[in-house]
Amino acid sequence: MNTMPALATPSAGPRHRLDPTAVRELTMPAMLAVIWVFFALVSPQFLSARNLSMLLIELSITATLAVGILLVLIPGHTDLSVGAGAGLLGGIASVLVFRFGWPAPAALLVSLIAGFLLYLGMGRFIVRYRIQAFIVTLGAMLAFRGGFWLVIRSVTTPVVRGGESNLYSLLTTYYLPPAAGLILAFLVMGVLAIVGFRGRQRRQSAGALVEPAELAFLKAFIGAQGILLVVLICNQYRGLPLSFLILCAVALSIHVVTQHTPFGRYLYAIGGNEEAAVVSGIPTQRTVTTAFLILGGIVAVTGFMATAYSGASTTTVGDLMELDAIAACVIGGTSLKGGRGTVLGALFGALIMASLLNGMTLLSVLPETKYIVRGLVLVFAVWMDVTFRRR
Repeated sequence: MNTMPALATPSAGPRHRLDPTAVRELTMPAMLAVIWVFFALVSPQFLSARNLSMLLIELSITATLAVGILLVLIPGHTDLSVGAGAGLLGGIASVLVFRFGWPAPAALLVSLIAGFLLYLGMGRFIVRYRIQAFIVTLGAMLAFRGGFWLVIRSVTTPVVRGGESNLYSLLTTYYLPPAAGLILAFLVMGVLAIVGFRGRQRRQSAGALVEPAELAFLKAFIGAQGILLVVLICNQYRGLPLSFLILCAVALSIHVVTQHTPFGRYLYAIGGNEEAAVVSGIPTQRTVTTAFLILGGIVAVTGFMATAYSGASTTTVGDLMELDAIAACVIGGTSLKGGRGTVLGALFGALIMASLLNGMTLLSVLPETKYIVRGLVLVFAVWMDVTFRRR
């Protein structure tokens, strides 16, 4: 009896897949390089010291908010109210200064406390009643926007009174003197080198794997060169903007919180698997509420800088800032499902968004076109998140 030979099946050899993290780490610098080269060719002033200083201020506003919203994206939530919240809190401080004659520090402090309280209440409401953060923050966005217009009475409210500068206006108009900027840069480079060296020693003593010394030195050297380059470019104009220093302080604080504290590990655990986090004894409700509380303070700081940059509180302050911040996080590798995201990635994504807006402004692009581009970038960011998560 003849039997048909079994059809040969191709051997299942090893399949090589690209690491999504490595792909993203290559994609982001390439995307930024394309954007910068394009704008540099069509608008030579894009790379001028003055415009790059302005870009740093714009980056500081977008990136500060992105770093804040990262805290609620990691545990799997979101917040659509941060743009309207920034406008409201900045408007409260402006009204206290301009209409009631309050000292700027007192007005900023009151508005900062209001930010903490608003977002603490919103976070508690979300976790207590287990309502989707998308719905709650969407309602808060509308409420904050209406409240903002009521506070400023839908009229332009300056951040100064009598034309004199104050702490509020200096947030985006003060520049660190060139000598002080260089000293600060070398101090930062020294601290980073010491922290990196000690961290490497601790990992070696614990028997953990460490990267080759040559690679570690190369990364540190490139980072130091980047810091020095930023300071030297800014010194060609007026010096390091105060708003950029605020961004660095906020970003460093959130980086330490998310990467080196139990609270940060709780955030990632909740985003990875909330049920498993509950079973493990993680206080999920308190952790998420605290994330919203911290976000409230960052929203207030962002509102102060955005309002100061505009020179006054107007009805347009904060428009679509929440979308820019979310897009920045997603471009930088944050998952909308939670469990993944870093401060460095959010900063890189914010730099891409700020570069796009700054370049389009230099080219006098119509507002309608800006909206289209921002919408496409947001869709592209979500597509990247879905694509990389499937791999």
